[in-house]
Amino acid sequence: MSRKMNRQLIKIIFSLLLVVISLLLKFDSELYNNILYVTAYIIIGYDIVLKALRNVFKGKVFDENFLMTVATIGAFCIGEFPEAVAVMLFYQVGELFQSYAVDKSRKSVANLMDIRPDYANVYREDEIERVDPDEVNIGEIILVKPGEKIPLDGIVVEGESMLNTQALTGEAVPRKVSINDEVLSGCINNDGILKIKVSKEFGEATVSKILDLVENASSRKSKSENFISKFAKYYTPIVVIVAVLLAIIPPLVIKDASFSDWLYRALSFLVVSCPCALVISIPLSFFGGIGAASKMGVLVKGSNYLEALSSVEIVVCDKTGTLTEGVFKVQKIAAIGYSDDDLLRYAAYAEGFSNHPISLSLKSAYNKEINEKLVTRTQEVSGKGVLAKVDGKMVLVGNEKLMREYNIKFKKSEDTGTIVYVAIDDEFAGTILIADKIKEDSYKAVKLFKNNNVEKVVMLTGDRENISEYVANELNLDEYHAELLPQDKVSWVERLMTQKSYGGKLIFVGDGINDAPVLALSDIGVAMGGLGSDAAIEAADIVIMTDEPSKIANSIQISKKTMRIVRQNIVFAIVVKIAVLILSAFGVASMWTAVFADVGVSVLAIINALRVLRIKKHV
Repeated sequence: MSRKMNRQLIKIIFSLLLVVISLLLKFDSELYNNILYVTAYIIIGYDIVLKALRNVFKGKVFDENFLMTVATIGAFCIGEFPEAVAVMLFYQVGELFQSYAVDKSRKSVANLMDIRPDYANVYREDEIERVDPDEVNIGEIILVKPGEKIPLDGIVVEGESMLNTQALTGEAVPRKVSINDEVLSGCINNDGILKIKVSKEFGEATVSKILDLVENASSRKSKSENFISKFAKYYTPIVVIVAVLLAIIPPLVIKDASFSDWLYRALSFLVVSCPCALVISIPLSFFGGIGAASKMGVLVKGSNYLEALSSVEIVVCDKTGTLTEGVFKVQKIAAIGYSDDDLLRYAAYAEGFSNHPISLSLKSAYNKEINEKLVTRTQEVSGKGVLAKVDGKMVLVGNEKLMREYNIKFKKSEDTGTIVYVAIDDEFAGTILIADKIKEDSYKAVKLFKNNNVEKVVMLTGDRENISEYVANELNLDEYHAELLPQDKVSWVERLMTQKSYGGKLIFVGDGINDAPVLALSDIGVAMGGLGSDAAIEAADIVIMTDEPSKIANSIQISKKTMRIVRQNIVFAIVVKIAVLILSAFGVASMWTAVFADVGVSVLAIINALRVLRIKKHV
């Protein structure tokens, strides 16, 4: 427990001991008993009284501190010393539960977000200097030793290691990095020594953005939280006025009515009227939901977005980098008269001098050093491919047009993707399929969307029609639209927005800079943070750090459970409050009942709110 909570617990114990002593010893003189009660009250309640006085001078009159102070001082005035102390004692017990609950929620987030680096080891004038990460410039080389956090985003220029990315992604499996790999700040270097060339200043680094998102999430309130704030604003002064009228009017109009009896009822009414259960448990539920989401590598920028997730009816996804891996790789080799390895070797050598994405894909798949001495002639045929003499053989690598230009009889491939045709010494030698692979997680994501009552899953992409149709059919999507420009995506999202019901929400999931306009336009914008562009992450309301679309479905589950807990707490608290308020007004409920109703409801609501932290990832 924190130091503040320890002090609070000690105050409760001391005050309770004084009350027990007074009850057990039962001094002959009432004065001694009352001195013990007043002492216990000062120990347990002085801070509440001081807060109430400070708030009165600040113009914030009607809060729980004011209600507790008026009720307990009123109880002293009518001689109910034990009940006055009990009201404050149990109220402080409720506050202790609240502090514990909030502390637990904050720790659950803080443990996951304990990624802020304390220092950076930077090379300056051939020496390593330990400096604040804020002081490191773009282009400088930093050294990260085993066990240290990576302080800034950058590119590995020397060394290889396994990185613990759990704080960023929620995934326990370490990620291997080596030269030319991009690394993100906040990851922990497990074993090797890494030299990293800094690519972003600390303020723009991943770790800073994540911390900023988490720290500012509570500033964007949900509708439920705004409702509670407005409810408390009007509710508290109303119950204070009712309590005053309850104390004054009945003794004046009812024959033989006792003023002290009705004052007691009015004070009990005040005690039970405290909206603590609502004011505490609702924000705590949302904070817990945001914490549970962050455990899975999902950063929700505000409780308003977490609430909106529970009403999602339409999910719109970009294709490249969202539903697919976003990296073009050799997916299939169909050789004729040669082995697959030989066909790939000839194609990689022929494309060896080019930096075209297709060439890079072929060289990446070959993954061996290219002996440039074996390539004696190269010629690029614009828009068609290349021809080269490799190890004495004439090799053609390109599209159908290249084959036709050189009168090569070839078999047309029916595969979906970019087809590379290869001919060796004027004979067709086979095809190589280069394509963007569908993420395994995308299949799971679409299934989970349907399980979570999402009515429609739509794909919007700038890619070719045949590739888009293949992806849509593979994933069993409800709808897709291909060959779109950024402005076309905006038009389609606007059209889809009209198809949802009143209160329903539309999510757009993207990762590229061209997705920023639609991320901002949609009800909830979700960016793939691991590979996504800075513009997309900035425009989004939710960031998925693992690039797994199924995490969106997990977030919808968290949202729905959070909203169930919020509704349970609102209904439970209001029903119990109204029942005990009525009983207090009619003199059926004593101040002890009022205390138990107030503190008991608060504690139960807080415990219920904490359940959201135990949400497990759906598999």
